[in-house]
Amino acid sequence: MRVIVLGGGVVGVTTAYQLQKDGHEVVILERQQQVAAETSWGNAGMIAPGHSFVWSSPRAPMILLKSLVLKDQALRFRLSADPRLYSWSWLFLMECTAQKARRNTLLKHRLAVYSQSILHEVVADEAIDYDRNDRGILYFYRSQQALDKGVEHMRLLESDGQLIKVLARDAIVALDPSLASAREKIAGGIHCPTDETGDPAKFTRALAAKVVERGGEIRTGTTITGIETSRDGVAQVMTDKGGVKGDAYVLALGSYSPLIAKTVGISLPIYPIKGYSLTIPVGNRPAPPTIAAIDEHNLVAVSRFGDRLRVTATAEFAGYDTSHKPADFAFMKGVTEELYPEGADYDRAEMWAGLRPMTPNNLPEFGQRRLRNLYFNTGHGHIGWTMSHGSARITADLIAGRKPAISMDGLLN
Repeated sequence: MRVIVLGGGVVGVTTAYQLQKDGHEVVILERQQQVAAETSWGNAGMIAPGHSFVWSSPRAPMILLKSLVLKDQALRFRLSADPRLYSWSWLFLMECTAQKARRNTLLKHRLAVYSQSILHEVVADEAIDYDRNDRGILYFYRSQQALDKGVEHMRLLESDGQLIKVLARDAIVALDPSLASAREKIAGGIHCPTDETGDPAKFTRALAAKVVERGGEIRTGTTITGIETSRDGVAQVMTDKGGVKGDAYVLALGSYSPLIAKTVGISLPIYPIKGYSLTIPVGNRPAPPTIAAIDEHNLVAVSRFGDRLRVTATAEFAGYDTSHKPADFAFMKGVTEELYPEGADYDRAEMWAGLRPMTPNNLPEFGQRRLRNLYFNTGHGHIGWTMSHGSARITADLIAGRKPAISMDGLLN
């Protein structure tokens, strides 16, 4: 078939790649001048099944309530005139029970582990350089009490097969000597040795080049304006450069998916959550991080992409606003500099803000809604890079009428 993929982020490009492997003709539509220029560009770059916990937990309502008063919260809720914020927030709150959080976390972990296995297949098949680091990810805590709670929390994923190692502070410094000067600030941590990192934009652009080499088409600078239907299916996708027709269509527009789905009367429970990141050159600094880490007290994540650090923090309910100012990055930069004082040229940090496409239960939207040839692969939230490859294979399987390799119970609406 000729399949039109709406969106050129990591989810859209990996989907096109898997569809092409199945023998389909693929066309990717992307509004930016190159693929992976939005959410896929500025994220933490972590392939992290060990970070599969959903945000919709019993603790979330109080955190959001506190953020209305306290300005330094990692999860920030801002009052807005947007009615979609409140309807989405109500659905989110309905997922914040202990039972649902456990269920959704295990579903998310199932998808994340499967997706990592598909990534490994792609890496084995394709020669792609994306600054991969397969030494795992370190999740560390600043007090013994927090560490104990973190270990207890992580037992859920361990029960589902996640490999974890609990480390004392000396073992953490031995694992990454760049944390030596911060030794006394760390009580201990959890090392997930099978987690990994890599630059998602670099990967996505290299994979997109493979798709084009094999006959696929990528139309950048093309803004999708709507979908035209005929009877029970999609007739064409409307863009600012005219209509684009195919036999099947995949909606993979991240945070913008509900805006396009709405044009055909389909409501998607996806809301944009704003995240902030810094990209910092290592320069000639002698002690950059050697392994990705998350400071669980401050919820600041640090990854090393070759000669750069990627630092991410904060989740803000701010609608489609991606504006930012230097003050937004002061805290995350300060935490990183405290942990790795000789880790990077902090004065040369590049600031970025972008949107995470969040669903209330933190699980992506798959399958079809009403229109026989329109498929959804969207709403991957804060670990879209982790879940992208498995989601792409699942979508290709659904389009082919095949049963996906993992159980879709709970994942397919």
